[in-house]
Amino acid sequence: MRDFIAIGENLHCSRSVRTAGPRVRGGAIVFEGGSLPVPAVIRDGAEWAGGRVRPCAVAAWQALHGDETGRQAAVAYVGRLAAAQAAAGARYLDVNVDEFSADVAACCAAMRWMASAAQAAAPAVLSVDSPRPEILEAGLAACDPARGAPLLNSVSLERPQTAALAARFGAAVVASAAGASSVPPTAAGRLANVMTLLERLAAQQIAGGRVFVDPLVLPAATDGTQPGVTLETIRAVRRACGRDVHATAGIGNVSFGLPHRRLLNEVFTWLALEAGADSGIVDPVLSGPARIAALDPGSEPFRLAAALLRGEDEYGAAFLAASREGRLGAAR
Repeated sequence: MRDFIAIGENLHCSRSVRTAGPRVRGGAIVFEGGSLPVPAVIRDGAEWAGGRVRPCAVAAWQALHGDETGRQAAVAYVGRLAAAQAAAGARYLDVNVDEFSADVAACCAAMRWMASAAQAAAPAVLSVDSPRPEILEAGLAACDPARGAPLLNSVSLERPQTAALAARFGAAVVASAAGASSVPPTAAGRLANVMTLLERLAAQQIAGGRVFVDPLVLPAATDGTQPGVTLETIRAVRRACGRDVHATAGIGNVSFGLPHRRLLNEVFTWLALEAGADSGIVDPVLSGPARIAALDPGSEPFRLAAALLRGEDEYGAAFLAASREGRLGAAR
């Protein structure tokens, strides 16, 4: 497998776990080497009552509002996540705190803290992820420039002002194929957006290896043709740009609402690489580069997943039947 730039996705305040699952015990989130107390303000909330909790959001709360025990546990938890991703091959660590609070100032504080804690624990470069320029700026300002150019995730025609922000900090960018107000349903439409955006980025002196084109990944469960559109967009970008830019994707989006998400994510990563991608926003601990390289395209699980993702398995009928019959292995 060609060099794969893994952007680790685990430092996200949106990611949740079940309160009844093995990662939560006695009102705390447990992890190797410690536990992270869940404060009463979260345990009294609707999300906890519904059986879910967001560990990175808990860590940010403890770091900003907790006592010394809570602050130390928060640093240990985020440090463990960051170090594990870097050890699994992540070149970048994507940090997103948008679900921490509706208040922008609170999110900026959480971003600064999480960026600092992650960089203290792992050598990887940070990818700062948010739709809000204020939070992006806070994250970029917290990045250690000695590690290399941080990654701004993302720039789009909808938010062109973020290109100037990336230029000011010398950042690389994830360049989204989204339009000014919508996501085109076709590869041609997405490519047109990408080419327009590349021109605007070039005007800010952002080009070549500082650009990671994102063809956009939509759930196969919602529209079975969309994973194929993503793959064709990657091919179209390669035809138009050669290898001058990187091509990445938020891989995990493809499997929302379907069983055997890990299998689907890994096969889609394989297909994206085959189409010309050289990067992905992934969980490197579960599905790192070595695991993708070891996939067997001739195996039944791979073939069924690939058929669904290519749009060859209408409504995913064959894939879902194989899942029910236990022919795809353990569900994860």
